[in-house]
Amino acid sequence: MVQPNPESEPREERTARVEVALLSVIFVTAGILNFGLLLVLWKRRKQLSRMHVFVFHLCVADLVVVFFQVCPQLMWHITDRFVGPDPLCRAVKYLQVVGMFASTYMIVAMTVDRYQAICHPMVTFQRHRARWNATVCAAWCVSFLGGIPQVFIFSRVEVAPGVYDCWARFITPWGSKAYVTWTTLVIFVLPVICVIVCQARICRAVYSSNFQFKSQHVVEDEAIRRGISTRSCSGGGVSKARVKTVTMTVVVVLTYIICWTPFFTVQLWSVWDHEAPTENATFIILMLLASLNSCANPCIYLVFSVTFPRRLVGTLCRRQYHRRESIQEEATTVTSLFINLKNLSDANHSPASGIFSGS
Repeated sequence: MVQPNPESEPREERTARVEVALLSVIFVTAGILNFGLLLVLWKRRKQLSRMHVFVFHLCVADLVVVFFQVCPQLMWHITDRFVGPDPLCRAVKYLQVVGMFASTYMIVAMTVDRYQAICHPMVTFQRHRARWNATVCAAWCVSFLGGIPQVFIFSRVEVAPGVYDCWARFITPWGSKAYVTWTTLVIFVLPVICVIVCQARICRAVYSSNFQFKSQHVVEDEAIRRGISTRSCSGGGVSKARVKTVTMTVVVVLTYIICWTPFFTVQLWSVWDHEAPTENATFIILMLLASLNSCANPCIYLVFSVTFPRRLVGTLCRRQYHRRESIQEEATTVTSLFINLKNLSDANHSPASGIFSGS
């Protein structure tokens, strides 16, 4: 969000190369992983569970980050200046924050959904509303609205005589401090507090339910051993499938916190401390590592899913098989056409050659 001072000295070429290399790896890796996951989920869109719906939209949010945050930042580091008109500058800055909001609030929506499923299991979820539910719509609405200030703050400005860049204009001296602090609160601090509270209640509910279930089993086994008839009135505890999805959500949340904490810390440091080493290589790399979260999310789902790797490999193999089939069919068609033309040519030239040979 906050960029170095346009009047600062040019950065070292070694740092620039590291930035470009790191962003390139993140862009390619996150793009392939999220697109592959999105492709598999899209093929199963009619059988998606609620958890898969959140994974689907989280994948879309990560792709927004990849193509509208990582990719423009990569091009920016290569050219050293933003290349494009003012509307493109505003659109890129808007979509950058939309991606940050979406990836954050989709995790919040996922956590709240797990909280409702575990702590309030009597709430019924209609299956035909699985693809679009209130929490998913709310997450996207907050994302699209939260990025609107970027359109008015950033524009294509002249940072030096004849040199233009996509830059922010704040009310000095407190404008940048207020905006960065507000963005950190609504994108990071408040969502993290929300998910931590929900996860704490979920873990407590899972532990309590499973503890009661095991205690009830001990009582029933003791009663059966003594020959006393008993009827269980308690539930069956929390299923292994729900515990697995809760565990995956916890890992997603922890990964998000680990990846984005350095970024927002550096952002706040850069606006509140005028002596912050914004041109330091470590300072810059910490800001770029936040995008690793878009690489980590599909990997987490890959680890916790049994069917996803097989489906992804199957989908890629089927595409490769169809491509080979198509090539073979085209080759067969061309060969047949060539043979037919050759036969037709031989049939046309055979009488003529006989006449000349006979003379």
